Amino acid sequence: MAEKEAGADVPQEQKAGWASFIKSLASMTSDLSSMTAPPFILSPVSLTEFPAYWCEHPHLFAAISEGATPQERMERVLRWFIATLKGQYTTRNEKMGSEKKPLNPVLGELFYGTWPDVNGRGETVLVVEQVSHHPPITAYFIENKKAGVALQGHSGQKTSFTGTAINVKQSGHALLTVKPKSGGEEKYLITLPKLRIEGIVWGSPYVELTENSAIQSSTGFTAAIEYKGKGYFSGKPHTFKAVLTQGSKQIQTYEGQWTGVSHIGGSKGPVFLDTSAPKEEVTVKPISEQGEWESRRLWEKVAKGIRSGQYDEASKDKTRIENEQRQRRRDEAAAESSWQLVRFEHVDSDPDYQKLADMLHDKLTPAHEDAYIFKG
Repeated sequence: MAEKEAGADVPQEQKAGWASFIKSLASMTSDLSSMTAPPFILSPVSLTEFPAYWCEHPHLFAAISEGATPQERMERVLRWFIATLKGQYTTRNEKMGSEKKPLNPVLGELFYGTWPDVNGRGETVLVVEQVSHHPPITAYFIENKKAGVALQGHSGQKTSFTGTAINVKQSGHALLTVKPKSGGEEKYLITLPKLRIEGIVWGSPYVELTENSAIQSSTGFTAAIEYKGKGYFSGKPHTFKAVLTQGSKQIQTYEGQWTGVSHIGGSKGPVFLDTSAPKEEVTVKPISEQGEWESRRLWEKVAKGIRSGQYDEASKDKTRIENEQRQRRRDEAAAESSWQLVRFEHVDSDPDYQKLADMLHDKLTPAHEDAYIFKG
């Protein structure tokens, strides 16, 4: 097969801009998160909407507390987590033909959503706030009170270019609180995988997960997850292998594609998860009913311009929003004040995180990490 020509998927009218973008990538030695990408590769969606991907299978989220034993609940946490990956890391590719760069949120940007009651398990609610702009950090809270399951976390990205791909190191973590039907409370620390965005030179980016992440339960169970690209575990892209342990004892393994089918105990074992099952999009209020800081209202004109191909209009309103953001920071500096968070509170240390991180040992790099606590 002939080698693909660089820039083959780039629209003709965007060729010059794409070439300039690639040169800028190659010359950057710092974080790439704030770089301005060519309009045709921009997503019409702000990064504040991404935490909704944690709950596109709300029945799996709600069902965690129904597990009869700590081991069964840990397995349900792992199944739900793996089910979130396809939406988080390949949705833009499926909908738009290639990975798209999300809009960089402004400080204070908000996103609210819900998933309706599923089979009597209760409604699930989502609250997101952009809690930092430099570096960009998004905090989120997802809860189903009736099911007794809540997720709280924050994430950021530090990116670098390595010649043919963009490497993304995700900062932050998520803490899952589960109240089993049998009583009590359990905590689960979820660390975030690294990403590698391939296909940059061709103008047709796609994501692979790399290296490792982990889930640590307060009950003593640990799931260590390894991610590989095509050909490592199954000869297919987007592969993973998870090993469930309790202390030094290995309990079970799970492997397959996080975008497809995975199995228990090897490729010939029972099906663990099939991600082809329908997902449920988050429900959001109409833009006319949203506040000025809510994401879809804030970026309405930009998103409309990107979807319709009116890139000049999109770029014009995007520039307006970004200039207003810069002016707010200058005004705050002049007044010796700082932006006040609305739904989250920054803390230097989270005891729940630290306790579970200590249990993970070498599976988790940071021994200390600050956090953002949901205020309600």
